[in-house]
Parts: sequence; C-alpha cells; structure tokens
Amino acid sequence: MRTIRPSLPLTLGAGVAGLMLAGAVLADHHGDKQDIVDTAVEAGQFETLVAAVEAAGLVETLKGEGPFTVFAPTDEAFAALPEGTVESLLEEENRDQLEAILTYHVVPGKVMAEDAMATDSATTVQGQDLTITTMDGSVMIDDATVVQADIEASNGVIHVIDAVLMPE
Repeated sequence: MRTIRPSLPLTLGAGVAGLMLAGAVLADHHGDKQDIVDTAVEAGQFETLVAAVEAAGLVETLKGEGPFTVFAPTDEAFAALPEGTVESLLEEENRDQLEAILTYHVVPGKVMAEDAMATDSATTVQGQDLTITTMDGSVMIDDATVVQADIEASNGVIHVIDAVLMPE
C-alpha cells in the first residue's frame, strides 16, 4: 500500500479548508496563476465552498504559500447534502465541525492526478486518510468522482469532485 504523507506540518490544519476553494478554471493574469481561493472565486461554481472557507476563517491560509492539493466540491455537490446541512455548518457554533470537513478535502503538497492514481490513499490536513481508487477510467476520492483534475494555482492544485467528503 502506497500512501502519500503530508510534507507540511499538520499545524496547517486551517489551510485544509483551501481544498474547498478549488476552482475549475485556470485564471491567468499576465501569465501569473492565481492562488487557490481566487481561482475558486473566478470559476463561479464554488460559491458554497468559498462561503464555507470564509465562515471557517481559512481564506488567508489558503491564500498562503502552500503548496496544497484541494479536492473541491462544486455547488451542486453541496446542494446534494441533506436539507439544512450547509446552513447548519455555516453557523458560528459549528465552526470546528466545518473546519474539520474542509481540511479533510486538503492534502499538503502538490499531488497531480497521475501521482494520485499511483497510490491508494493520502493523508489530509485534517489528519485522516482519503481512499483513492481508479475504476472504469474514473478517479474516486472516497465516494466522490474527480470530474476535473490538475487545475494548477500559484500555491497548489485543485481537483474538482462531485460530492462533499465527510471525515469519520
């Protein structure tokens, strides 16, 4: 079993929320890539993720040096959660739970799709492992399918997924 281990200290736990800020568009400003947060904002399909990252206080971390690998659920992925889940997570009293969920979507370091396909797990900033499988030409992260891979940002890479990952 080959596992990707974090190369950054787990004290970057707050940075894990960056995974939620992944964008499906590479933004280009005079040849310079935008950071994970700005890429997510510009993509337009991560409004819920961006709101969650803001509510968890993780914006500055995800704009930091990194690198981070973010498995970013789309707005549609958040909409598929049971009714009231997102609203509940955005409440101040649930900030710790929201941060745990967001950091579960982030892996320290820059893990490109080819590297992810060569392993079967990766340790998240939150501390638990994600299961990585390849089936019928699709890459699965736990129960989510990667719908767009290798969106490079100035401080890492974003892989767009079709479901919200939940830590145990």
